[in-house]
Amino acid sequence: MADSDTEKIPGATYHVDHEKAATSPYDVAKGDASVDLDAMKLAEMGYTQDMQRNFSVWSVLGVGFSLTNSWFGISAALVTGINSGGPILIIYGIILIALVSTCVGISLSELASALPNAGGQYFWANELAPKKYANFASYLTGWFAWAGSIFTSASVALAMGSAVVGCYQLGHPDFVIERWHVFVAYQLVNIFCFFFNCYGKTLPKVATVTLWTSLISFGVILITVPAVAPTHQHAKFVFATFINNTGWAEGGIAFIVGLVNTNWSFACLDCATHLAEEVHRPEKMIPIAIMGTVGIGFVTSWFFSMAMFFSIVGDFSDIVASSTLVPILELFYRALNNKGGAIFLEIMIIATGLGCLVASHTWQSRLCWSFARDRGLPGHKWLSKVDKRLDVPIIAHFVSCVIVGIVGCLYLASLTAFNSMITACIVLLYISYAIPITCLLIRGRNNITHGPFWLGPVGLVSNIVLLCWTVFTLIMYSFPYAKPVLASNMNYVSVVYAAVTTIMAVDWVARGRKSFRGASERKDDGVEVVEGVRRGSVTGSVH
Repeated sequence: MADSDTEKIPGATYHVDHEKAATSPYDVAKGDASVDLDAMKLAEMGYTQDMQRNFSVWSVLGVGFSLTNSWFGISAALVTGINSGGPILIIYGIILIALVSTCVGISLSELASALPNAGGQYFWANELAPKKYANFASYLTGWFAWAGSIFTSASVALAMGSAVVGCYQLGHPDFVIERWHVFVAYQLVNIFCFFFNCYGKTLPKVATVTLWTSLISFGVILITVPAVAPTHQHAKFVFATFINNTGWAEGGIAFIVGLVNTNWSFACLDCATHLAEEVHRPEKMIPIAIMGTVGIGFVTSWFFSMAMFFSIVGDFSDIVASSTLVPILELFYRALNNKGGAIFLEIMIIATGLGCLVASHTWQSRLCWSFARDRGLPGHKWLSKVDKRLDVPIIAHFVSCVIVGIVGCLYLASLTAFNSMITACIVLLYISYAIPITCLLIRGRNNITHGPFWLGPVGLVSNIVLLCWTVFTLIMYSFPYAKPVLASNMNYVSVVYAAVTTIMAVDWVARGRKSFRGASERKDDGVEVVEGVRRGSVTGSVH
């Protein structure tokens, strides 16, 4: 790791002494005023401290892990993943994706440590890109990131809707699941989780509770299912069985098609970066949360997958063809031979998933709010407001959740909507990471002020891996899920890309290119904001 004496970005004013920050209780007396170092660093970037710093590193980790929640993601990914590789896909796919995610986590952590800001990747792109292209690069990044967060919330809500309906079907065997049943459950889940992000002071506690809910649920399921299963699969099935029911003749293509589901289990690693203005000393705390999320995610997801595959009772194809449409629920039922027990375990997964959706709502609202501060979105005057009583960007939160509700209508149009949603959330987020990383490499990794978390050559390798993986996913994850390709099983993610790009292009031409607040304007505003922080008199955002 490098210290703060490395070469600074030309024109930047990041001059806070990190050693003083580490040894003082975040405040330094200046005359009769007390200046918050975190607020001062934020002011130097051109922003005022609109959000209270209520989060601890533990609660930030809770939000980050609750959203990524890899073992939960694997349980939901079984819906579509097991036909495209089976046990080999999940067991070895987790290892592959965990390695890639480690590189992604290192890349994000370095920038979050050097430039801690709730804007995350769109802010980094604006700071690092060549001046001529900085605003456009930042604008693209912000839109891709926000769109990715919307599709993430939609995919989680759809997984939860499917699980709820599946539990009902298991208890009522004559009930035949229709698409609209899942759609209604999707909307109810989205509305229910909306309310958890409406009061800022409770969010750290909610995040901590959801973290423990996930870990306790993981422990209970991990122990119970293998312990009570009357028979167990042999090791060859778990570690050496490849299943290809996709219609693709090439096993490699089938593996890649299925890999998108495993990849979903490690998506959204930027979540913690958007809480940088709600935690003290974010340059140290955010990297801890990001890397902790990857580490916990790998351990829980790999052992969960292995335990579940060993616990499969009966024919694998029967679990895939379950009338509940939720293979993990069918697996529980066959292992326990008890509907009540299976539903109870699935409820634990649902509780974990609800925590995941709450964290996703937190993340998407912070992305929307921070991007709107720099006039990156239509209606930015309202979206950038923080309700002082609730201490949350309530309008940004409400609008984001409404859009998630609208996106849910895609499920009524196509049964492959789930895969399209998770593919969109994965690839759009990777693109939003790749833009600032590309800008960093063009500028030169040693030509910016390094934060406390900086890994030198390891960071460079991680940056390259992230960029290569982004190109790989953009191309390969667009392949059809099965052959022959029909309207009912087509991969519609290309349509999603086209829709997002069209909306973004229209807004940029009509409004964004003139309105977006870039680095130069922010730094001009920053002089005034810094003085306001010193005087303790600035209470509103600079827009």
